[in-house]
Amino acid sequence: MSSMIDAVGAPRERDASERSALLLWMIFTGLSVFAAVLLWRYGLIRLMVSSDRTYISSVIAVLYVVTCFHCFFRTRAIAREADVARRCRAILSAANGREALDGDARVLPAGLVTDHIRSLIEKAKAQAVGRIDQTLLLRSLADRLRGSNGFGAFVSDTLMKLGLLGTIIGFIIMLAPIATLDAANKAAMKSSMGLMSDGMAVAMYTTLAGLVGSILVRVQYYMLDSATQRVFSDAVTLTETHVTPALERRE
Repeated sequence: MSSMIDAVGAPRERDASERSALLLWMIFTGLSVFAAVLLWRYGLIRLMVSSDRTYISSVIAVLYVVTCFHCFFRTRAIAREADVARRCRAILSAANGREALDGDARVLPAGLVTDHIRSLIEKAKAQAVGRIDQTLLLRSLADRLRGSNGFGAFVSDTLMKLGLLGTIIGFIIMLAPIATLDAANKAAMKSSMGLMSDGMAVAMYTTLAGLVGSILVRVQYYMLDSATQRVFSDAVTLTETHVTPALERRE
């Protein structure tokens, strides 16, 4: 009786940990939106947009929003794969891995983990005797689970470089009036100081936007990568404890 409770309780705990990935993303995004509303309420975002004549800060903001949507869809996909792994574990545990495998895994829910199990079944059918080696299939599963997660690292690096680009452009704007600066002409001095101030604003705001955007994207995709690794680990445990032993016993 205690073993049955442990068998049921463990998948529930793992499923809760996998679903927490989507919940964490929603909490993190909610806090980010709340911070953005506060900054807008106090006029800091409007000040940044109006002070940045290059519009690089606006481009960074738009790219960040697009990346957040991409991260949401990827996190939701991984959460679904976690649910598929949990259901597969429950089905194979209840049937001791035999009925589901004898039915070519048709009773298992659709997903990448189920596709991996079906590939193992096909390999077992094609393989005459011997131990089933799923190393190459696991590599393929890992690549499919990761999907377009690398987009996060690309965007994070791009946001950082856009911020640095804005810094360079801002310093160019700030230093350009110095070449024609006439200390005796007060009007020209005042105009030059205004241009230098505008250039400094461009440099500072774009750098700040790039750094903040890059950090926030890194945090989101770190949570996504952690959830992806947990799903892959669950898939390895599932196949090594329920699938491959059942397939090798059938031979």
